[in-house]
Amino acid sequence: MSKLTIEQFTFNAFQENTIVVADSRGNAVIIDPGCYTSTEKAVLRSYIDEQQLRVLGLLNTHCHIDHVLGNHWVSSTFDVALGIHPLEQEGLFRVKEYAHVYGFEGYEPSPEPGFLLSDQMTLTFGAIALNVLHTPGHSAGHVVFYLEQEGIVINGDVLFKGSFGRTDLPGGDLPTLKNSIYKVLFELPEETLVYCGHGPTTTIGAEKKHNYIAQF
Repeated sequence: MSKLTIEQFTFNAFQENTIVVADSRGNAVIIDPGCYTSTEKAVLRSYIDEQQLRVLGLLNTHCHIDHVLGNHWVSSTFDVALGIHPLEQEGLFRVKEYAHVYGFEGYEPSPEPGFLLSDQMTLTFGAIALNVLHTPGHSAGHVVFYLEQEGIVINGDVLFKGSFGRTDLPGGDLPTLKNSIYKVLFELPEETLVYCGHGPTTTIGAEKKHNYIAQF
C-alpha cells in the first residue's frame, strides 16, 4: 500500500478547507480549491512546488462558491480537468452571477467539468484511489471521497465536528442530509478520520456519539 499524504489549507473569507492528497511518488489531486487571493494561490503553489507534486486531478465535493473559487486557477495552472457530480453543474455555473455579492469581484469562472462523478465510482490518480459516495442534503449533487485503505473520508460540508452542513441553500434538504449522514457516513468504520469543508478534523465514531444531528 502506497503511503498517502494529506495537506489541508484554509482559504477565503468563508474559512474553507482545501485538500491536497498526494502519493509517495508525487502524484496529487486537489479537492475543493478555495484559494482566491494571489497570496492564497501562492501558498498552495509553493507547497506543490516544494513537495515536487504532479497535480493530476481537480475535484469538487460540491459547487458552492467557497469551494470553487480556485477552480479556474488550478485547472489552468496544472492543466487538469474538473470532476463534479452532474447535479452540481447548474450551481457551478451560477457562481459567476453572484460572486460579487460576497465581495469576490475578481472571481474567474470555473471551467466546465471534464468528467462527471457518480455514486460508488472509483477515481485513481497514481496510487490514490478515491471512492465517490453521493451524499446529498447540503446540495443536490454533494459527494464525499472515501480513501478506504487509509481510513479517511474527505466529506466537504456534510458533517462537521459537532455539527453538520446547512440546508437552507438551493438544493439543501434536512431529511436528505440526515439520510446521507446516517446511511452513508455513519456506516463507515468508527475510526475513519473525517476531513471537513470547514473547521477541524474529526472521526466517524466521535460524531456518532456527540453530533447533535439526531435532534433535528
